Amino acid sequence: DVHLYREVTERIREANVDVVLNLTAGMGGDMVFGSPEAPLPLNEKGTDMGGATNRMEHVRQCLPEICTLDCGTMNFAEADYVMTNTPGMLRAMGGMMTALGVKPEIEAFDTGHLWFAKQLVEEQVLKPDALVQLCMGVPWGAPDDLNTFMAMVNNVPSTWNWSAFSIGRNQMAYVAAAVLAGGNVRVGLEDNLWLDKGVLATNAQLVERAVSIVSNLGARVLGPEEVRKKLNLTKRTPIAA
Repeated sequence: DVHLYREVTERIREANVDVVLNLTAGMGGDMVFGSPEAPLPLNEKGTDMGGATNRMEHVRQCLPEICTLDCGTMNFAEADYVMTNTPGMLRAMGGMMTALGVKPEIEAFDTGHLWFAKQLVEEQVLKPDALVQLCMGVPWGAPDDLNTFMAMVNNVPSTWNWSAFSIGRNQMAYVAAAVLAGGNVRVGLEDNLWLDKGVLATNAQLVERAVSIVSNLGARVLGPEEVRKKLNLTKRTPIAA
């Protein structure tokens, strides 16, 4: 619902706390098949396939500084659900992001996703100073063992900025791993619900714990203006509805 996106982003912009605004563009790519013996027609419950313009409309109206680009198709946890992002769809959406002046956050769930992201930069669909998120431990993408993680890290071009996360119990371990490997970090309730065993977290608590890990490792958390400068972001005002 574009109107709900506008309401949320307007409330954030009207708040007294400055933050870098990042919206997902991942919806509209969900395909849920029927049973293994009868995969078609698609299951209407859960399937939400949409066109590139439709998937990008809230980004066009709200003009966040960053939006996500899930850079590939993947079997995603459930038995008959496929996260669907074809090369054609990604070229179209990536081109729209670039034209809008919104920084794509490339979501790489596996090595092939990173490979195609580099192709998008080579084709000038995305700008050379790309931003990529290494998404570890999401079934059935890249597992969150350190060998796989470092294989992903070693394939990120030196001109790109990157961050990484793992889901569930390894979320905070990957805060440390990302810092040690020279990258940036992501935490939040999307990836992990727990602060400790049996203790549900708030988003703020997860951020506070991550900050303490970053600081204890001798690194520093950047403020919003520093992030904008580092990532070449432009703070914008939304387009009239």
